[in-house]
Amino acid sequence: GSTMTGYANEGEDWSYLKHGFTATAYHLTTDQYGTQLDPPAHWNEYGATISDLPPTFALRPLVVINIAEKVAEDPGYAAGVDDVLAWEAAHNRIPEGSVVFFRSDWSKKWAEYEEMEAMPSTFPGVKLDTLKFLHRERQILFHGHEPLDTDMTANLEGEAWLMHNNFAQAEGVTNLDKVPEFGCLLSIGYAKPLGGSGGYARYVAICPPGSTVEGTSIIESP
Repeated sequence: GSTMTGYANEGEDWSYLKHGFTATAYHLTTDQYGTQLDPPAHWNEYGATISDLPPTFALRPLVVINIAEKVAEDPGYAAGVDDVLAWEAAHNRIPEGSVVFFRSDWSKKWAEYEEMEAMPSTFPGVKLDTLKFLHRERQILFHGHEPLDTDMTANLEGEAWLMHNNFAQAEGVTNLDKVPEFGCLLSIGYAKPLGGSGGYARYVAICPPGSTVEGTSIIESP
């Protein structure tokens, strides 16, 4: 910046008292922690970056597949094709172009992870065959999960396959226990730093009236 005579000097912090407004500067050490959207460029040097993703990502049908009970019995449980088919048996075929989130309730313990200053070495995931089925047979837009990795394989095979086949994914998703398994739309918001290999994201479920007691409405929060 530069000096604005009588108003602000070069290097001066903006303030409400003197200038009438303030501005925030951000320094992000990584875009791979917390609720995020991974574009293909996260693993694929020729893949789309976060700034390449089209505006058609903004609003999609939402599917929530609940594997929380299985994860409670086996913390390292990985969602299989059978879990997808069980969802379809209850709610019909997964819509083409939808976003499929896997609810594990892993995110409910974020406060504990922060206290430990470490992530659990065992966490729920999604099998590679399941990812292939969802993309090849159901043509979804992308899937999402609560932990910060797709699976516990030594080479992170699921994430590698997704990115090298030009698919995105969501990680660090939360509050899936508050969202119906079907019938909602998903609003997908994220910043678009030029050439970014990842990005913090905000996922908001837009649900029919009466489908959940959680959240808020336009009437309540205009």
